Amino acid sequence: MTMRLADRRRILAFGMREIWRRMCRRSAGMRLALTPLPVPDRLIVAPTDLRSIDPFIAEEILEGRYPLAGRVLETFGHSPFQVELPSKAFAERLHSFAWLRHVRANKTEEACDHARDVVADWITLHGRRQRGIGWEPSVVAERVVAWLSHSTVLLQGAEAGFYRRFMKSLAFQVRYLRKIAGCIPADETRLRIRIALAMASVSMPTRAAFIRREGARLDRELEFQILADGGHLSRNPRSMLDALLDLLPLRQTYINLGHDLPQKLIPTIDRIYPALRFFRHQDGDLALFNGATATPASELMSVLRYDESGGKPFKALPHMNYHRLTAEDTTLIVDTGWSEPEFSRTAHAGCLAFELSSGRNRFIVNSGSPKFSGRGHRKMARSTAAHSTLTLSETSSSRIAKSKLAGPILLPGVSDVTIDRRDDAHGNDWLRATHDGYLKEFGYLYHREIGLNTTGNKIKGHDRLFVPDGEEASDERLVAVVRFHIHPAIRLVRRDPESVVMQASDGEKWLFSAPGLEVMIDEDIFFADVSGPRPSQQLAIEFTLPEVTEIRWMLRRAD
Repeated sequence: MTMRLADRRRILAFGMREIWRRMCRRSAGMRLALTPLPVPDRLIVAPTDLRSIDPFIAEEILEGRYPLAGRVLETFGHSPFQVELPSKAFAERLHSFAWLRHVRANKTEEACDHARDVVADWITLHGRRQRGIGWEPSVVAERVVAWLSHSTVLLQGAEAGFYRRFMKSLAFQVRYLRKIAGCIPADETRLRIRIALAMASVSMPTRAAFIRREGARLDRELEFQILADGGHLSRNPRSMLDALLDLLPLRQTYINLGHDLPQKLIPTIDRIYPALRFFRHQDGDLALFNGATATPASELMSVLRYDESGGKPFKALPHMNYHRLTAEDTTLIVDTGWSEPEFSRTAHAGCLAFELSSGRNRFIVNSGSPKFSGRGHRKMARSTAAHSTLTLSETSSSRIAKSKLAGPILLPGVSDVTIDRRDDAHGNDWLRATHDGYLKEFGYLYHREIGLNTTGNKIKGHDRLFVPDGEEASDERLVAVVRFHIHPAIRLVRRDPESVVMQASDGEKWLFSAPGLEVMIDEDIFFADVSGPRPSQQLAIEFTLPEVTEIRWMLRRAD
């Protein structure tokens, strides 16, 4: 497939912008290294960390083994920063020091001494170099929050020399974030930086005017990145949970110290909660769209216990562009939007994909995003074929740029989605949507209809490719495949060539059927598992254009 001129220009523009940002960050770091830095003499407070802790990880770290990012590093008594690290993801986790929260589970003198030694090694080896993974903006922001939140672990029984070195390094990193914040694209990293700076402003001795200034900057970032319906502009459900995990402790820190809260902080938190509940399936986990991956239940519950909004989830998130169909204990969540290239570095080409849950089980899902995996798996997970929707000629509805400078942005593809949501005469809930992701390349629009009946035990689907008025489709024969990715916990039992039973471990069954068509059972891979990618299965219906342009299928709860 040849790249269109518009895509080349877009990639060039993004690449030039990224070059400027890198130069800006490098210049800011060089100026900072030459600037005398006042060192605060103490910390005022240690903000709470709501993320889950694991005593096993604490024990392993104390023994010199670091189980991070799906890998285990055995240091044999050496500093982890003096041995070869197994992966980039591992290095990011190690340098971020987010693992310090696990040490709270074993807050003995020996554990605190060990954590202190690792921090001291990092300060010595990487504290002023401002290059490498340890100084990537997202890693620095996460490290600042971790050092602040777990300062009680690091400073318990610390000698005066370490205390001063720690405070000096922390102050340097905070100053670094402040200098580079304006050189960061509008994404989760910049939001995390603004949260880290606001947290540092109230946790370290400073002037009231400085606290107000950082709060105002956080306000502007929240107003820009958190949409009116509570979703995040990345369209990733997990981004909202990550934001709450940082914003809730920040809110409580402001309150505990008696500072005026940033004006947008509480309204933003209240707006995110309904959007987060929108993406919860019947089993309590989050839907797997646009980079979402496995969510530890403890993290989700630690956030939801502060939810005072209540009420049923919305039927749609109009700014984030998702729809939710619910009846009784059956839930469908459908992606009806696309991501702007500027905010699409982790976005997926899954327009009009859906997920289905019933009872306490997820039946039809998307493949999700691997939490810690190589570039190949991440690229596969972002493709249209990894989502429960239609793929034409094994081509994604939006494409991933291969530019090293611009980054893996998502190129349209999909640039327009029309949506019609209404109840029919019998009260059944119907969603009809059309996207143009295959129009320029192949001349077809893709239309999907999904209907859920009032009792939640029957779902009807209709997938269609058609040529819009005034357009001409490709003359070549094209193969279209409609995929339905099955959650690994579900067992498939073939009933006949056109129907398959999906059975959960608790005995609940759904019958998938496509009258007059062959329903294939293919091997699959599920990326969003806590333990890493694992084998699964998918149902697939294949047809060839222009002989066949549409298919119908149905899901019915079975006895």
